[in-house]
Amino acid sequence: MYKPKEYLIHISLFLVTIITTTLAGGEWLYGKWLFGSEGNALTLEYFLKSLHFSIPFIGILFVHEMGHLLTSIHHRVKSSMPYFIPGWLGFLGSLSLGTFGAIIQMKGFINSRRKFFDIGVAGPLAGFIVAFFVLWYGFTQLPEADYIYEIHPEYLDPDFKGKAEEEGYINLRLGYNLLFYIMENTLAEPEKMPDMYEVIHFPYLFAGYLALFFTALNLLPIGQLDGGHVIFGLFPKHHSKISLVFFTAFVFYAGLGIINPYQDISQLLIRIPLYIGFLYIIYRKARLPNDSKWALILLIAAVQYGLTFLFPTLEGYSGWLLFAFLLGRVMGIDHPEVSGTREMNRQRKVIAWLAILIFLLCFTPQPFIFE
Repeated sequence: MYKPKEYLIHISLFLVTIITTTLAGGEWLYGKWLFGSEGNALTLEYFLKSLHFSIPFIGILFVHEMGHLLTSIHHRVKSSMPYFIPGWLGFLGSLSLGTFGAIIQMKGFINSRRKFFDIGVAGPLAGFIVAFFVLWYGFTQLPEADYIYEIHPEYLDPDFKGKAEEEGYINLRLGYNLLFYIMENTLAEPEKMPDMYEVIHFPYLFAGYLALFFTALNLLPIGQLDGGHVIFGLFPKHHSKISLVFFTAFVFYAGLGIINPYQDISQLLIRIPLYIGFLYIIYRKARLPNDSKWALILLIAAVQYGLTFLFPTLEGYSGWLLFAFLLGRVMGIDHPEVSGTREMNRQRKVIAWLAILIFLLCFTPQPFIFE
């Protein structure tokens, strides 16, 4: 089915990605860098320890992509093997996850709603099952509470908090999603459970958390994302409207607080036209008359501005704006048309609603919060 050269390319990318995510794991888990000096250097010991992050993390991505691949083979739709994309930025002195994810390329034409649905939903369902068990293991096998002092011995200094504030330390806090919150409160021993500032130092919790994050992104009910295929399967006649509504809600939440009446007038004179221009860029490909696009864009900006006037502390998560840009300009918010809109069978409907439930459990409104 595949040529020897293809196997070589895909296996090589997979192995390189294991290495780069292990390097990234050393940075997140232990503060050890490949080019670090003295106590900050990534030794072989810490590289091997970091495999406890990279193997479950890449394993979940692998299972996700194989779910797509095996289902496409089942439906005789030609596709590539998974392309794993290394993405380590440690050589720049910057933190990264070690990968930009993985994709498979569909090479065959799909003109079936059932095939779109089956191939789309198989990946996140398969990946979610593995992620669930990775998290279950992480929550039930937590180390003793003083483990964090091995990573941060400075925490033993009673004056550390004050010194950190004076020196302008930046902390990363992970936000809760519903599943993570439920599992923490039902599986973890409270005295061992780290707070959300320290989860990045626990390999199985961090790997599972990232897996839920990417699962939720894939299951957004927009365009040609896996969640878009699910919605297209359930509501083929109304997919475009549903996708546009969810995309608009996503953008609206992401942009809350970007413009508000409590900013300096000089800031507003710059931010308002730039923000409206950004909104036009991401809506430009939407299947709407130009007048309707402008009306929607101005309505979004006006309502956001009005809400922040009434609730000055209200803000969304601006980090989602990058993904909104990718959806609007690169992937698109519309789904390819297929012939026929015959209703799916009961089994597929159950799976579709299960996928929607998984999205609700996994979606994190504010995943990465820098303070």
